[in-house]
Amino acid sequence: MARVVLVTGVSRDLGGRFARILQAEPTVERVIGIDVIPPTLDLGRTEFVRADIRNPVIARVMSQADVDTVVHMNVIATPLSAGGRASMKEINVIGTMQLLAACQKSPTVSKLVVKSSTTVYGTSSRDPAMFTEDMSARRLPSGGFAKDSVEVEGYVRGFARRRPDVTLTMLRFANVVGPQLRTALTDFLAMPVVPTPLGFDPRLQFVHADDALEAIRLATVAEHPGTFNVAGDGVVTLSQALRRAGRLALPVPRSLGAWVGQAVRRAGVADFSPEQLDLLTFGRVVDTTLMRTSLGFDPKFTTAGALEDFLQARRGATVLHPERVEQVERVLSGAFAAAAGRSRVG
Repeated sequence: MARVVLVTGVSRDLGGRFARILQAEPTVERVIGIDVIPPTLDLGRTEFVRADIRNPVIARVMSQADVDTVVHMNVIATPLSAGGRASMKEINVIGTMQLLAACQKSPTVSKLVVKSSTTVYGTSSRDPAMFTEDMSARRLPSGGFAKDSVEVEGYVRGFARRRPDVTLTMLRFANVVGPQLRTALTDFLAMPVVPTPLGFDPRLQFVHADDALEAIRLATVAEHPGTFNVAGDGVVTLSQALRRAGRLALPVPRSLGAWVGQAVRRAGVADFSPEQLDLLTFGRVVDTTLMRTSLGFDPKFTTAGALEDFLQARRGATVLHPERVEQVERVLSGAFAAAAGRSRVG
């Protein structure tokens, strides 16, 4: 049973909330939170250590506290929150490598829980109706958070081969949404005018932040080795999500998607990356049978319910102000003009 738990990424919403949740577990004596910046959320009796997981100092922290369980939640999904793409990749990949090196050297660590993502399955027109945990991407992600997630999982599997005595649980989450969360997809849904790939209406899955935290708690306090997809029941299409959000869809030819994405990112409207464009073109759905049968977890929120709870919390703050609509229209008009100019030159 988990007695001394080290949690990475506690300055972020999910990491900080999870650290507080662990404090209520009767078997957990100490919770140690690691991050490079002090948390804004009150961590209660969690012992905060200001440290960078990219630094070998993490091994000393584990040794001094006799950590037996490590919960890795510091894999960052958006460059904005990391200070840029280069920093994001360093934190995700190099940070994970250093953390695993510290775990490998520690004689007390007996359990590792990793918060991963369904982005490891990639997104393409050749995808199956549902991905199961034993499937791999039909087209490997070429960049961004998805590529980082694939590399992180590769290093974690390598660690598992070197330390077979450590119980490893990998949780692959669908798009996590919640009233307090801000992600690339929630920024996209908050745009008053939303560019969508012309001719496509992909299926999407969501998992509520509360359900995500409960799944991580189960993996931490009990023995559930393996890899698990985690998502709410059902799917919603992109058009359904936009209607429920009260957003205005603007269908855009996929060939112009890269130009639109660059303009939207430069304007700071949303992180409209190439991998985001792929998701909004082809979608992604995963099978959650193992989540129920082996992990023993049944989410409280369906995919539609998780989306609705997120939208309900945002409705008061996402009124379609004319100024906001005009800003996005200018950004998109500029993107279309630039794309048309490049096309004529070519």
